[in-house]
Amino acid sequence: MTTWQGWHRFATTDPPAPPQPGDPPRTTEERLAYHSAFVTIRTPAIHTLATQVRTLMILGRHQQTTARPSLIVTGPAAAGKTTALLNVGRTCHLAHIRKYPPPPGSAHAAAPVAYVLVPPGATAKTLITEFARYLGIPVATRMTQTEITDAVCHTYTQAGVQLVLIDEIHRLNPRTTTGAQAADLLKDLTERLAATFVYAGINVTDTPLFSGTRGAQLAGRATLITCGPLPARHGTRQPFRDVITDIENALDLEQHKPGTLPRHAAYLHQRTAGRIGSLTRLIRQTAITAIHDGTERITKAALDAVQLDHLAEQHRRPTRSR
Repeated sequence: MTTWQGWHRFATTDPPAPPQPGDPPRTTEERLAYHSAFVTIRTPAIHTLATQVRTLMILGRHQQTTARPSLIVTGPAAAGKTTALLNVGRTCHLAHIRKYPPPPGSAHAAAPVAYVLVPPGATAKTLITEFARYLGIPVATRMTQTEITDAVCHTYTQAGVQLVLIDEIHRLNPRTTTGAQAADLLKDLTERLAATFVYAGINVTDTPLFSGTRGAQLAGRATLITCGPLPARHGTRQPFRDVITDIENALDLEQHKPGTLPRHAAYLHQRTAGRIGSLTRLIRQTAITAIHDGTERITKAALDAVQLDHLAEQHRRPTRSR
């Protein structure tokens, strides 16, 4: 998805759909593929991000003199940051092509969304090269960073990019010379492109990105959205249980009884530390196992037999010893 063709294919391909009453039964292979891809569960973070992006895009639409306000999605690993980023980007992309359909005979007239990954050990030149690669802008070895940046700004403006999504932003370290230059490049782009920038990274506030003069500039322009573990309770609401119910309703198992998983909400919260990434992986992996072994249902014993990511297993270990 870090090229326009790949992003366009992702955004315009219908996401997996849960089974509906009256639908013909799917084959085993189809159900395995469905649980592998699975639906996107709308978490509170996705809802907040979508609302903020829509508002900030309107707010910055006619702003000319300074950088437009931006957003930073932060949180621990496996908290659903990239999923939220991609979901909002897809929504923006589809809204744009519905409002401005490409002319007859043209595959696409504009590129409303750009998605860029910060490369490991990013320098200003390697980072701007990623921006160029997304839209297929030719970059010769002899080109300077300034020449590539000018080409990117011109092409992005011509293509009508309105939303720039930058993932893995925690890889930038402004305390180093190369990291500081890369951070300055991003600031330059926010001032030269008529687009809203949304960054995502692991625990961004704990990184050097928010320190020093550059950090103060970023903090003064960016709204922080925390994509953290879901709490078991929030006042009278039970956000984690609600998400479990949504996941269960999307399963395609022949013998699974609705209401089984929400009854294990406390166990699932302890098991995954409330991380949406670990939760969906646990349930999807158990569902795939249930299809393979013919049980076609998810039980607590089946969930307990799945070995999860290291973070989740480290969280689980003290309870097991007790």
